Amino acid sequence: MKLQLALDLVNIPDAIHMVKEVEAYIDIVEIGTPIVINEGLHAVKAIKDAYPNLQVLADLKIMDAGGYEVMKASEAGADIITVLGASNDATIKGAVEEARKHGKSILVDMINVTDLEKRAVEIDALGVDYICVHTGYDLQAAGQSPFEELRTVKRVVKNAKTAVAGGIKLGTLPEVIRAQPDLIIVGGGITGQEDKAGTAAEIRQLINQG
Repeated sequence: MKLQLALDLVNIPDAIHMVKEVEAYIDIVEIGTPIVINEGLHAVKAIKDAYPNLQVLADLKIMDAGGYEVMKASEAGADIITVLGASNDATIKGAVEEARKHGKSILVDMINVTDLEKRAVEIDALGVDYICVHTGYDLQAAGQSPFEELRTVKRVVKNAKTAVAGGIKLGTLPEVIRAQPDLIIVGGGITGQEDKAGTAAEIRQLINQG
C-alpha cells in the first residue's frame, strides 16, 4: 500500500515546505485541484523539481479533452493524472492513450458516480491504472465515508489498482487498511495536524504493518 499526501489550499512555497516535513513517510504528493486553479500546472513542476524521488499526482479532475490535458500535465512533470469517472469513455480512453506515450499513470476519481459497481467495471476495462473511491469534502461534512464504496470497488475491479480518499485520518486508518486498497490518500489527516511528521510516521507504520 502506498501513501499519498493530498495538498490543498496552499501556495507553492508552503507546499514545498510541508512536503519537506513528511517526505520520508510518503510515496506520492498530490497537487490538489485548488492549487492547480490558484497556481497553474507550474505547481506540479515546482514540487517535482524539489522532490524528484517522489511521485507527483496532478489532480486535474479531467472531464473532457483527456489526451490534451494529460499531455500538458505530463510536460509539467506529473507522474499520475486524475480523470473523473463521470466523464465519457472517449475522454478516459484518450487520457490513457496519452499517458502511455509519456510513461504516466491515470487515476480515475469516482466522486459523484451514481452506479459505482457498474461504472467501476466499465472503467476497469478501459486500461486505467487506479480507480479511486472518493467521498468529497461536502459529503464528508454530512458524515459520509468511503469505506463501503471501497469494498464494492475492490470486489469488482480485476485490472486496475484501487485507491481511497475522503477524510482519512489516524483514527479511521485501521478500517481503510482492512479493505486493502493499493493507495491511501490522506489530506487534512496529516496537513491539518500540529505534528505533521509524527502523524505521517504513525500512518506509515500502520500501513507497513498492513
